[in-house]
Amino acid sequence: MTAPASIKTRFAPSPSGHLHVGGARTALFCWAYAKGRGGTFILRIEDTDQKRSSDAASIGFAKDLRWLGIDWDEGPEFEGCGGGPNGSYFQSQRLPIYEKHLRALLDSGKAYYAFETTEELAALRDAAKRENRPFRYTASLAPARSEAEVAALRESGKPAVIRFRTPPAAITIEDEILGSATIPAGETDDFVICKADGFPTYHFAVVVDDELMGVTHVLRAQEHFNNSAKHIVLQDALGFRRPIYGHLPLIFNPDGSKMSKRDKDKVLRKGLAEKGVSAPPDGTVDPARFAAWLKDKTTQLELEESTALAAHFGITLPEINVDDFRRSGYLPEVLCNFLSLNGWSPGGDLEKFDNEFLRTHFDLPRVVKTPAKFDRAKLLSFNMTAITTMPRDEFVRKVAAHGAAFHPRFMEKLSEGQFRGLCDASHERSKTLDDLFRTNGFLTVADDALLIDPKAVKKVLEGGSPTGYEHLKALRERLGATDDWSVAGLEAAIKPYAESAAGGNLGTVAQPLRVALSGGTVSPPIFDTLAILGKASATKRIDLCLAHCPATL
Repeated sequence: MTAPASIKTRFAPSPSGHLHVGGARTALFCWAYAKGRGGTFILRIEDTDQKRSSDAASIGFAKDLRWLGIDWDEGPEFEGCGGGPNGSYFQSQRLPIYEKHLRALLDSGKAYYAFETTEELAALRDAAKRENRPFRYTASLAPARSEAEVAALRESGKPAVIRFRTPPAAITIEDEILGSATIPAGETDDFVICKADGFPTYHFAVVVDDELMGVTHVLRAQEHFNNSAKHIVLQDALGFRRPIYGHLPLIFNPDGSKMSKRDKDKVLRKGLAEKGVSAPPDGTVDPARFAAWLKDKTTQLELEESTALAAHFGITLPEINVDDFRRSGYLPEVLCNFLSLNGWSPGGDLEKFDNEFLRTHFDLPRVVKTPAKFDRAKLLSFNMTAITTMPRDEFVRKVAAHGAAFHPRFMEKLSEGQFRGLCDASHERSKTLDDLFRTNGFLTVADDALLIDPKAVKKVLEGGSPTGYEHLKALRERLGATDDWSVAGLEAAIKPYAESAAGGNLGTVAQPLRVALSGGTVSPPIFDTLAILGKASATKRIDLCLAHCPATL
């Protein structure tokens, strides 16, 4: 198939939640294909499903795309993107356009009203099942009605959908990625193109909009491949051209299951069951809603509800949506790089590249046909490399921005000097921008409110010979006499003690300090931890810890 002179692609999400990484990959490929050829990239919001769509979700999609560095030439106006001659780019605002084309199909006899109720359709499906045949709706299943009878039913208010009268012929789909495929005659039924609420279905609206907006290439997930048959017969019936199709591989989990929003729900249910949770904590989920959710495994909580529950009980939910990865501290350029490799190969051994490289090199022949496996360990490795190799000042800026967005209370608790010291101590071991905040909460706790892990007390403070408490007492005396509270000064004060009391094993004397200062066995390097806390806070925490030392030790 010859490519048009001017390329136009589109990304058309349904605003029913946050942007899934699979959708983000589709948007990225559509953007790269058009922009790399001097073409136009369109963002269109397919919000004709009024039960599932929301304005907030539309804004969320736009924010996610902009965070990834994906801008659009035509579409909703947002942060300098959008506008254009083919608006509105919200399908719910284009009803008169769809009604015009629906009327053309009805008047030509290529579409008709169908009045079956949900119960009547269920009965037809049951009959087909009993007869061991697939159920496909055709006009022959409906009672023959004259135009006057149809008009009378419509005027009486009887609910009706509009169905397309699918021609009884084979349908051939030409796909730039998967090749050619033919759907035999009779396999595609008379599908619904307008719902009883007056809103067009996805199949109808997408065909009309792609034509009127001049879309030349439709790149979308393979799960839409069979939908192309319906779109082709509609295009032919309306006298529209056929765009060039390319269906992208799905993204699977490493175990071969489809990467789905339900993955979060499964992890949350399992975690709560293991902890024996039967009622939600205050401020997380309405108790009645929580009880109903527990009983019905087919339902899901809202993102805010599941996130609140997971945070309260310390359950880590898998990242599925773009916003999940943003909150977890992944860099947008790394996520784009990784998503590009999930379905496309640049050739050779090249793995690390930016959006500009993708824009200039992306092509359809190198898109793979088989499902891509989402390797989280590889993504984390990519992210860690990008973070640890960036200049220190850039790291500080990015961590500060991440903290302001997702950890404002943490940022409020630390002075500028403390924050910089923490960044210096964390840079070379940070896998994400969020690591610094998740592992250093002890810095934001009041000295007398610090909780010490009982397991750490038993193992680190009460164990050993000399015990950890004994090391702590000796170190407290040295630290109290230390005037130089810099990393170098603290190292000069503590290392000689480690040489004499622990044979040079710094860890033996550092761990009791770490437990007293942080409440556990994990913190930045011990000299950095002391320096960040400051002398007053550090010595007070040591004193409070020693106050609980059993008299027998």
